[in-house]
Amino acid sequence: MKQKLTFFFILCIVSGCLAGCKKTPEDPVVREKGVHSQKAYESAGDRSGGTLREALLVPGHVTDRAVYEEGKLVIDTDADVTVPDVDAASTYGVSAKKGGQEMVDLVTGVFFPDAKFYHTDGFYTLTKDECQEKITELKKYRSEGKDENGGHDFDLDSLISQYEELLDKAPKEKVLEEIKPSFGLEYVIYDDNDKPKKEVLEDLFYGVAVTEDGEYDYSISYGRPDMQFTIEKNFRGVAGPFEPVYRVSGEALLSGQEEADVKWDEGRLKKFVDIPFEKAKKAAEEKAGQLGMGLAVYGWDYQLFYRGNDVVQESNILDGGYVFYFTRMVDGIPLTYTDVWGGGVEEMESTLDPWGYEICNIVVGSDGVYCVELRNPYEIGEVKVKNVQLLDFDEVMQIYTQMMEVSMAGFVSDENFRTCHITRITLGYSRIYDPMSDNSAGTLVPVWDFFGSFDVGLEDTLARDSQGCFTRSLLTINAIDGTVIDRELGY
Repeated sequence: MKQKLTFFFILCIVSGCLAGCKKTPEDPVVREKGVHSQKAYESAGDRSGGTLREALLVPGHVTDRAVYEEGKLVIDTDADVTVPDVDAASTYGVSAKKGGQEMVDLVTGVFFPDAKFYHTDGFYTLTKDECQEKITELKKYRSEGKDENGGHDFDLDSLISQYEELLDKAPKEKVLEEIKPSFGLEYVIYDDNDKPKKEVLEDLFYGVAVTEDGEYDYSISYGRPDMQFTIEKNFRGVAGPFEPVYRVSGEALLSGQEEADVKWDEGRLKKFVDIPFEKAKKAAEEKAGQLGMGLAVYGWDYQLFYRGNDVVQESNILDGGYVFYFTRMVDGIPLTYTDVWGGGVEEMESTLDPWGYEICNIVVGSDGVYCVELRNPYEIGEVKVKNVQLLDFDEVMQIYTQMMEVSMAGFVSDENFRTCHITRITLGYSRIYDPMSDNSAGTLVPVWDFFGSFDVGLEDTLARDSQGCFTRSLLTINAIDGTVIDRELGY
């Protein structure tokens, strides 16, 4: 719901009104999935005329209310159904883009064409004046009976001692080392005994980009196959050098998921966003376009930046902007954007190197681009099955009806009730893969996603989990064979 701006660690049939209690199906719709399932994908052949919506008999809206578990579980569907305006979908091979210097240079050139880059070891080394400023600040908190962030449970004496030790060794001025974003640089790393040592990081880069619009923390990691670029605007000059800065989405504030001192509405959000929406959108699209990945805006939200470690308060808001969720378009069909970044494993002890989804989020404020999250760029390969045969929408909804119950029924044993609200159904692409076979290659397949939120009753209280309802898919169904895709795992 909120994300600290820190540099280093960074699963009904339609049209019927099905009320009353339903029994758990004796034979749930479950199909084999994976590589063997993909071999059975068939082409629908050459079909002339008509869109996918017409061919699959997809309605514009679905309404249904299903009640299970003696009324404790409700699946409430009241959703618009979105289908791309195309007449066919195909499957494509997809692989992870190589994460060499060429990719690093591309991303760096797009977002920092005129920046100077500095090594973090020197840039974030505290000077004597900064150490003394922190000691004075902490002693003030101690005299007020508070911890570092305004609470009462922090060992201030220990922290003061640490800064006093730093004071003795701190330089009078920073020694800045200009660098080029690349792998293989040497950094000071602390071992298990908190002893510093220098180590060359072959798959990581940390640096600070200094531009006319301000300073940005810039990190790159290459986990083979995962590759991640993270850019975060540095608000230290506004918040103070020692105060944490967080960012929070408008959706989290409007839904009440993020604790705040006042009730937020869109009007209040807009007060802190000092840039017209279309101007911000244009700026984000220009940067995304320069990446050459065929990206288009899938959705957007407000994004606020605030200082402190407590509830969101208007007095602590530092700045605001818009976050734009980008996704790749393939033959007029988007890769469906969700709030799950993938890369999960089935067991904690797994030795597999998982592969996350391609993600591109760009935050734009009055001073330009504030934050970027670019993960796991894809290399789209050749068509595997042209105009692949898809299930009729009625078949998909039968699977949805059964599998929503199966996936949610396990929760209600510990809850008074659970009500799922499905508000959006979409057809788009998703990447699936078999990490046991190849952890850096997979297949783009058309899938149905069912987006929404849920209310949960716990000990006479109501917990409304509506945050992320635009981007949270409660169920993903392969539109070709009806298998359920676990978005956390990616298959």
